Amino acid sequence: MSNSDKIIRLKTVLARTGLSRSTMYRKIAEGTFPSQVKISVHGAGWRESDVNRWIEDPVSYRNESAAQ
Repeated sequence: MSNSDKIIRLKTVLARTGLSRSTMYRKIAEGTFPSQVKISVHGAGWRESDVNRWIEDPVSYRNESAAQ
């Protein structure tokens, strides 16, 4: 796992993207935002590299695994 691929939590993702929680989860369901990664029984986070990729180009971002 490289530095840019560390796991970041919900508050950090929302602060960095400017999205509301409900908008972010809707975009995950649509496949237009990175899915979270399970990191423990009750915890999840996002790969920082995926979030950075979305920030760089939110309009054309596609989550390949969710878009099927």
